[in-house]
Amino acid sequence: MQGQTNTFSKPASKALRKAMTDAELHLWQRLRGKQLGVKFRRQHPFEKYVLDFVCLERMVIVEVDGSQHAENQQYDDARSEKLKFAGYIVLRFWNNEVLYRTDEVMQVIWDALNPSPP
Repeated sequence: MQGQTNTFSKPASKALRKAMTDAELHLWQRLRGKQLGVKFRRQHPFEKYVLDFVCLERMVIVEVDGSQHAENQQYDDARSEKLKFAGYIVLRFWNNEVLYRTDEVMQVIWDALNPSPP
């Protein structure tokens, strides 16, 4: 299931990389360049979706949500369930969390990338 792309989402992902929100840019500065020991991709196409950030190696997706997502909760929930069914761990953060509680967000991402043994 890794990296399944389609021709529809590739142009969309390229456009979204050029129009990232402030919160996405802020988080990307902390994820890029294997700063957490793994590679993250930004605005990565997967099936009919474009994922904000994904680590394919560890199957972790990080989504950064703005106010428009409050109105689309059912869609986001269904999308997250489909991604979880594909084997991904899906983390969602609000823009303000990323911008004002960055260290806490990074800790949650770190913990998802490095789960404690049972």
